[in-house]
Amino acid sequence: MKRLKAFQRLVLQYSDIADALVIYIEEAHPSDGWISSDAPYQIRQHRSLEERLSASRLMAREAPGCAIVADSMENSSNRAYGAYFDRLYIVQDGKVVYQGGRGPEGYRISELRHWLDQYRKRMRDAVIQV
Repeated sequence: MKRLKAFQRLVLQYSDIADALVIYIEEAHPSDGWISSDAPYQIRQHRSLEERLSASRLMAREAPGCAIVADSMENSSNRAYGAYFDRLYIVQDGKVVYQGGRGPEGYRISELRHWLDQYRKRMRDAVIQV
């Protein structure tokens, strides 16, 4: 949750070249499991899709300014992208072109910002050459 404000700024800054999507996966620090002492909300481990959707709505209220969807209870997105606990990706034409490190230590918005800056520059250069 702490990083959502920074992510929101990034989403707004690059909205001209990128669409953003947040996939809410299983709760990293559930109140009935591995509790985080600085968690702004007490969220139990999701026992149903409705509980996961409810938790994702809390996230939507906090920030991000983009679409938020919830992973299935089978955690298929989490497994497919190795997101556990959080991760940043850029998908272009159905291919992953940027994969950030595993969170929380490898979650670096600055790396994503750098990639997007370079992409924006390449797009401008391509327009100028045409």
